[in-house]
Amino acid sequence: MTSKRMVRGNRVLPGRALIVEDDALVAMDIAEALADSGAEQVVVCGSIAAALHEMEKVCPDLLVLDVRLADRDDGWSLAELANQLNPVPPFIVFSTGSPASIPPETAALGHVLVKPFPPEALVRLVSERRPAAGLLAKLRSGAPR
Repeated sequence: MTSKRMVRGNRVLPGRALIVEDDALVAMDIAEALADSGAEQVVVCGSIAAALHEMEKVCPDLLVLDVRLADRDDGWSLAELANQLNPVPPFIVFSTGSPASIPPETAALGHVLVKPFPPEALVRLVSERRPAAGLLAKLRSGAPR
């Protein structure tokens, strides 16, 4: 699967973002910030079940996961699944008020933002930490091959 990226200034933002968040206001703020910053498509799911259904269609480029959801209190399990099932795993961001509740081996799959955080912090994290993709990008950045 190839994923599209949009470039705005120096930022490289994901083509498709999936936000798994059961607080509608938080989800809307995150979705708006990503869309305003160049994300091609932003989908919001309020439960693990809805997110699984969405991921059956297409793997997101960015996965923002609330760790404690109304239907499950182990939102990180979706990150593990996305990482195992996709040849190119999404950029994963865990959103939580209790970062210690994420198993360390799972937290290593992505980045943790402690709630409450401004949505701009997520945009900054994604745009600054997005790994270089492909040989040409690695050569340009001077990264080892």
